[in-house]
Amino acid sequence: MQWFLSLAQWQQAVLASLMLFSLTTLGASLVFFSKGVKPALLTLMNGAAAGIMIAASFFSLLLPALSYEGFLPSYVTVTLGFLLGGGFIIVSDVLLMRRKKRGTKLGDEKNALLFLAVTLHNIPEGMAVGVAFAVAGGEHAVLSAFLLALGIGIQNFPEGLCIAFPLRAKGLSAVKSFVFSSLSGAVEIPACVLGALAAGFITGLLPWALAFSAGAMVAVVCSELIPECFEKSKTLASLGLIFGFCLMMVLDVALG
Repeated sequence: MQWFLSLAQWQQAVLASLMLFSLTTLGASLVFFSKGVKPALLTLMNGAAAGIMIAASFFSLLLPALSYEGFLPSYVTVTLGFLLGGGFIIVSDVLLMRRKKRGTKLGDEKNALLFLAVTLHNIPEGMAVGVAFAVAGGEHAVLSAFLLALGIGIQNFPEGLCIAFPLRAKGLSAVKSFVFSSLSGAVEIPACVLGALAAGFITGLLPWALAFSAGAMVAVVCSELIPECFEKSKTLASLGLIFGFCLMMVLDVALG
């Protein structure tokens, strides 16, 4: 522990971000065990991914965003950020549909939309961890920052599934699904360092980034995951969604 405390704040943030990334990768690696998985189980997993993303958008993003005060009331900032994030995904989806009408292959673009939403969600989380280390003024504060990183890292494990399994269900190979899911967590490394090096500036942007990411995530869940898994089996999709939501809620509340 003393060795960790002796490091510069940005170095502590780098090590914490590597932990976040490794846990996302660990969750994504479970996709290699999906070979030969029955469609019913994939539907259940996709429902769980939807539940995880809905819970993460509220407990990991919107609630923390409401705790930041700026030149606007926090509820105004969060509302505007959420609308911008949701609007961004909706506009992107409309543009993709136009490409489909022109005969352009749509599968890869839809996969990219899911990847983009979860990646956006990881950026402000990484920044938050970096800021926590930057403002840590003593051993207790550093420990609190580390526990914050650990909590987010544990949450990243099921989030690794959020991308890997839906992409696998859309026809991507297990290797590609794993790589894309891992890359979504890799953005937390530079975000963490940026948060540590520019804590004062980043703190002002965090509520906007958190709310924007929440809006984007909810929009993707509503437009992509829920329609697809509920079309195959409402019962299994509902069970998966409820389980995924409860799992993420417990992790967020217990480790938040």
